[in-house]
Amino acid sequence: MTYVMSDLHGMYDRFIAMLEKIDFSDSDELFIIGDIIDRGERPVDILEYVMDKPNITVLLGNHEVMARDFLRRLTAEITDGNTASFDNDFMVELAIYKHNGGIPTINRLLALPPDKQQRVLDFIDSLYAYEAIDIGDSTFVLVHAGLGNFRKDKKISEYALYELLELRPDYERQYFDDDSIYIVSGHTPTKLISGKWEIYHSHNNIVIDCGAAFGGRLACLRLEDMAEFYV
Repeated sequence: MTYVMSDLHGMYDRFIAMLEKIDFSDSDELFIIGDIIDRGERPVDILEYVMDKPNITVLLGNHEVMARDFLRRLTAEITDGNTASFDNDFMVELAIYKHNGGIPTINRLLALPPDKQQRVLDFIDSLYAYEAIDIGDSTFVLVHAGLGNFRKDKKISEYALYELLELRPDYERQYFDDDSIYIVSGHTPTKLISGKWEIYHSHNNIVIDCGAAFGGRLACLRLEDMAEFYV
């Protein structure tokens, strides 16, 4: 079976509970479409868990993009004992990252030995922004936020990262003429769309961020039969 989650935001215990709920096994496949890190208390634990699972694919979210360059510079400076070189630009970056829930990620990463820090950062660097998979007669485009600034003649490889990871699409628009193509995204908490913490379906758009880090629920969608699971 093929499952999709998004926006775990450091909620390690909920993530493990969801894997148990869906009875996730080596014969299954899981796609996590961004924002594993920040906000919740155990983001690095989730990263270390998924890094070693060949049947779990992680895609970039805007939080991974925010983190990757900043965290690499932070760990390099601290390793070199050169914190005095933190300039104003760096301190502004730090303030922005803290505002966006980055403190748990910083603290957990710095608690690791340098070789494990490097491994985590290399993993984040390796992530792709989207995936398209075929399940039966349907194609699912998996992406963190959606296809921002959409044009029918625009290949997905031509989209900028911010268009895929930050721009909120029009969920009441069907983007592809082919009814068998679906866009599965996170990023926007579903309560902001429908007023409910549940997976949102409309015009071949499927939104699965049910606000695990904001008092809502962690959602998981099984693509073969559209079964929904919540923790």
